[in-house]
Amino acid sequence: MSGRAGLVDYKHPYLSLRTQCELLSVSRSSLDYVPLLASPEELNIMRIMDEIYLRDPCIGERRIVLLLERDHGLCVNRKRVSRLRRVMGIETIFCRPRTSIPDREHVKFPYLLRGKTITRANEVWCSDITYVPMAHGNAFLCVVMDWYSRKVLGWAVSNTMDVALCLTALARALKAGGGVFPEIFNTDQGSQFTSQEWVAALQSRGIAISMDGKGRWMDNVFVERLWRSVKYEDIYLRGYANIEELKVGLTRWFGDYNEWRPHQIFGGETPATIYAQNAEISTPQPELKAAA
Repeated sequence: MSGRAGLVDYKHPYLSLRTQCELLSVSRSSLDYVPLLASPEELNIMRIMDEIYLRDPCIGERRIVLLLERDHGLCVNRKRVSRLRRVMGIETIFCRPRTSIPDREHVKFPYLLRGKTITRANEVWCSDITYVPMAHGNAFLCVVMDWYSRKVLGWAVSNTMDVALCLTALARALKAGGGVFPEIFNTDQGSQFTSQEWVAALQSRGIAISMDGKGRWMDNVFVERLWRSVKYEDIYLRGYANIEELKVGLTRWFGDYNEWRPHQIFGGETPATIYAQNAEISTPQPELKAAA
């Protein structure tokens, strides 16, 4: 249970559940709600939609409906596709007029990397979140990557796409680097990365915040390439049954990616080697507490 409903204390010595719900503006019936698990059919549809999105993020709902029927023999209406895309947290990339004003509490930051040449590790870090299909559900994966060396410094998985997931990945990146932190941190404009918790975690360490232009996936291209690799080379092939299996598999894959797998752009060296050779050590900062 998340949101305000998660604040209800079932064993509170003085306040009844009804009183707590009234104070929190939560429906009493919502406390008894148990969400239904996605059916195997929907999990299969979401997996195929994720593959389509990786192949072409500009494909809209109408074309997805046509592709599902033409290539996979699945008759799915547009409303269902729209609902599943919201569950997956993906959105078609296209140019459109500005029809809404961002929440004033969520400040957007300019893109700081345009025309900038990255010459060493720990100069720029980047982060992103992606949907992960599983045999019996779905999850979300967040990574923190060093822009120069392509090394994955920290990652985390969860069944919810919230700021706690991102803060956990950031905490692990800082811990793995011994408290080293970048000059610039680049992300997209997702609500997790514009939240007060995330912004405060970076600004308290003197890190400049950079954000992609809206709908511009190329501004964070290295993480987008990472998603393609980890999904086609591991997640889709193995079809993990649950989050625990997923964590074990990703630990192995990211370990091989960082420490063993040669990268052509680095002349056959690994990201871990390039990171160690080119890292500029910053003054260690207080450890960021990882989210549960």
